[in-house]
Amino acid sequence: MLELTGVRKTFNAGTPNEVRSLQGIDLKLDEGSFVIVIGTNGSGKSTLLNAVAGTFFVDEGSIRLAGHDTTRWPEHKRAQLIGRVFQNPFSGTAPELSIAENLVLSARRGQSRTLGWALNASLREQVFETVKSLGMGLENRLDNAIGSLSGGQRQALTLLMSTWLKPKLLLLDEHTAALDPKSADQIIQLSDQVIARDKLTTLMVTHSMHQAVNLGDRLIMMHRGQIICDFRGAEKRRLRVDDLLNRFEEVRRGDLLDETAAEMLQRTYV
Repeated sequence: MLELTGVRKTFNAGTPNEVRSLQGIDLKLDEGSFVIVIGTNGSGKSTLLNAVAGTFFVDEGSIRLAGHDTTRWPEHKRAQLIGRVFQNPFSGTAPELSIAENLVLSARRGQSRTLGWALNASLREQVFETVKSLGMGLENRLDNAIGSLSGGQRQALTLLMSTWLKPKLLLLDEHTAALDPKSADQIIQLSDQVIARDKLTTLMVTHSMHQAVNLGDRLIMMHRGQIICDFRGAEKRRLRVDDLLNRFEEVRRGDLLDETAAEMLQRTYV
C-alpha cells in the first residue's frame, strides 16, 4: 500500500543550520495496517508524514502509494489518496463555513465542479446521520460555523472529513496533542473505531506512550532521521509503557556516549 525506499531529506544543506531529517528511510505498510510512530523531538516523525503527504519533495529515494509512484506528485495531487488530521484542531477546516458546508466539501473532493446545489436534501441527511454518530449533539448545529466549536469537537469533525471518502492512507500527526485529556480520549476512541470500521491503512505519530502500546498493530521508533526499532505482531502486543521508556533511555545514553567520544576526539587532535 505504502512503500518508502531510501528516502532522504536535509533542510538548509551546507549551512550551519543543516538538519538531516530523514536518513535513508525504508518502510513498507501493508494494506489495512495501523502503524504508530514514536521518537524524541527532532527524530523525524512529522517530517516522515510530510514527505509522504508531499509537503516537500524528498532529496533522494522513492515513495509509492496505492500502486502509484508519488515521489514527484505535488501535495494537492496526493491529497486524492490521503486523508490527514493535524495537531492543531483549527487546521484542515474552513472556520467561516458551517459544519455541513465543511463536510460537503470533503464529500465532493475530487469531483467535477457544477452549478447545482452541493448540499441537497439527500446529502444533508447523510451529513446529519454521520455527525450524529459522534454522540456530541452536533447534528443539531449543522448550520453553525465550524470555527465556533471547541477543539475536541472540531478535531472530531476533521477526522470525519478526512475519512469521508475512505482514503487509501490516513495520516494522524499528533492529532490529540493540543486537546485536554477528556477530549483526547474521545478523539482516540473515535479514531480507533473509524480505522477499524473502514479498514484504513494508517500512519499515526504520537508522543503518548499509552497510545503507542494500546493502539495499532505495528510500532516504529525513530531517532535522528532513522527507524531504529520496528515492533509488529505478537512483539507489538506484548509491549508495555515501561518497555518503550527503557528504549528511550537506551537511546539517550547512546547519545551521551557519542557526545563524550566526540569531545575526547576533539581534545586529542587539538
